[in-house]
Order: sequence, then structure tokens, then C-alpha cells
Amino acid sequence: MVVAFFEGLGQYLNLHANVAIYGPFNYQGQFSSDSNAQFDMWLKQNNPQSGIRDIEWITSLASDQGLSLQADTSMPANNRLLHFSRS
Repeated sequence: MVVAFFEGLGQYLNLHANVAIYGPFNYQGQFSSDSNAQFDMWLKQNNPQSGIRDIEWITSLASDQGLSLQADTSMPANNRLLHFSRS
């Protein structure tokens, strides 16, 4: 699902497009909080293909589609706002 999302972005985004993604992310395979670890378990119980993703994987998928990370901003409740742009 995540791979298809980024492939779709690569197909349909114009040059100089911006993309914002909001949610929890892991860094170097580590949860940023105990609540995110619990949330990940809950997600996987409901859908084994779901779960909190590693930012390194996300930025790699984005890069494959010509998107580069412009900002990684801390948000409430252990979430992040990732800003990508295509140039």
C-alpha cells in the first residue's frame, strides 16, 4: 500500500510539487515513544500489513520518485509532518 502510494505520486505529480505526510514514524527501526509501540501493535492486530513505518524507508521510496525531504517537523502526540518536494 505504501509503495503504491509513492508510485502514484511519481506518476501524477508535476515538477515542483509538494507533498506533506502526517503520522508517526520510526527512526533507525526504533519507536519514538512507548505509545507509538503500542499503537503499532494495535495497527498490526487489525491489519498485519499495517504499522508504523521507518522514515528511512519512506524517504527512500520518495527519492525513487524524485521527491526529496525538505522538513521533518515534530507534531503533537508523537507524530511528524514530513514535507517533500519534487524538482
